[in-house]
Amino acid sequence: MEYLIGAGLALGVALLGALTRHDRRRAYYPLVLVVIAGFYDVFAIRAGSASALGAETIGLVAFAILAAIGLRTSLWVVVLGLVAHGLFDLLRGDLIANPGVPAWWPPFCFAYDLVAAAWLALQLSRPRSPRPSAA
Repeated sequence: MEYLIGAGLALGVALLGALTRHDRRRAYYPLVLVVIAGFYDVFAIRAGSASALGAETIGLVAFAILAAIGLRTSLWVVVLGLVAHGLFDLLRGDLIANPGVPAWWPPFCFAYDLVAAAWLALQLSRPRSPRPSAA
């Protein structure tokens, strides 16, 4: 069920971004990546675990760097970052002890990340219509 909800929420955020045209702003998906990565820090703070917060912050910084590189160069880097975060969701429990992470979060976030990455990749692959000239 977590996978389905995560995938559905990612699709909902993508559609809302498209309907409001916020996703046309270059920073939209890099910001999504940073927010997603920040949740593990929130869980560590909630649990009161300084060691988990330190470890999770390393991950947050890594994904924030990917987001910044993607913002400045190519949004394909953000697609890579979202996929990488999905893999991080699957592996981080073996690497970082964070008692604040709900059991349902990693599969939820994994599904969210992959659907968001797929949506962004699809948008980047679509040919853009030329803008009307200002003549």
